[in-house]
Amino acid sequence: MQAWQVHENGEPDEVMRLAEVDRPVPGDGQVLLRVRAANVNFPDALLCRGEYQIRPPLPFTPGLEICGETEDGRRVIANPALPHGGFAEYALADARALLPAPEALDDAEAAALHIGYQTGWFGLHRRARLEAGETLLVHAAAGGVGSAAVQLGKAAGARVIGVVGGADKAAVARELGCDAVVDRRAEDVVAAVKEATGGRGADVVYDSVGGAAYAQSAKLVAFEGRIVVVGFASGTIPSPALNHALVKNYSIVGLHWGLYHTKNPGLVLQCHEQLTELAARGVVRPLVSERVPLGEAATAVRKVADGRSTGRIAVVTEAAV
Repeated sequence: MQAWQVHENGEPDEVMRLAEVDRPVPGDGQVLLRVRAANVNFPDALLCRGEYQIRPPLPFTPGLEICGETEDGRRVIANPALPHGGFAEYALADARALLPAPEALDDAEAAALHIGYQTGWFGLHRRARLEAGETLLVHAAAGGVGSAAVQLGKAAGARVIGVVGGADKAAVARELGCDAVVDRRAEDVVAAVKEATGGRGADVVYDSVGGAAYAQSAKLVAFEGRIVVVGFASGTIPSPALNHALVKNYSIVGLHWGLYHTKNPGLVLQCHEQLTELAARGVVRPLVSERVPLGEAATAVRKVADGRSTGRIAVVTEAAV
């Protein structure tokens, strides 16, 4: 079979190599899946660089979420078991963690209705306790993680403000349903959000960027607001001033979605059932901006790493194109 492999750490388009390899053999509790579509995530680039919290042995195949097919023909969503990731014709996954792919979505969309949407659901509902009528601010609102949070925020009845970088991404954020959009390249984010909220700020801030975005978040979070720390796509991990959180009376909450698989796996299934229902009703639909063949996976990972993509890029097999 064909699979992309990383033999040394570095930039994705420099270290990912497409090779002919043997199909992986399932271990105890694992299943072999034919990959129908694999979603590209920012952590794929971190894996290539050796900067992710998980460091699989070299060589490994990146690709953290897929829509695949079991040997008995079931269409499922899975997180591949590294080092046998999803940028390949076949991957391995934990049999207990397989989720049924929603019938309302095609393979690429189904692959994208997983990490980003699960993260959004847990972040907004479990950690931030977002309520209808509240104002939600989403950084990088046109990206894969941000676009999911925008849709889930609207589904929850929140007023959503999206922060983006560039006019093209601003247009995408508006199409996603943002009630207000702030272009950080052309506007003062803090001033624009304060104006949009009558000086009050945002009740919930969804931050997958870190760095300067977090500094803005602390300035514009409302009284009794909640900043949800999801990740650090900027590459800079901020050091919050806890005295500031005390004086302004807001909460800083972290979200590591992967922990729920071991700490409370039942909630992952519950979340998937709710996401499937929202997809069936057309309330949420992953924004898949590009579908590329397996041979273009390395270029796609680099594009996501450089922040040049909107929504999700999906790597699809020839049979699923």
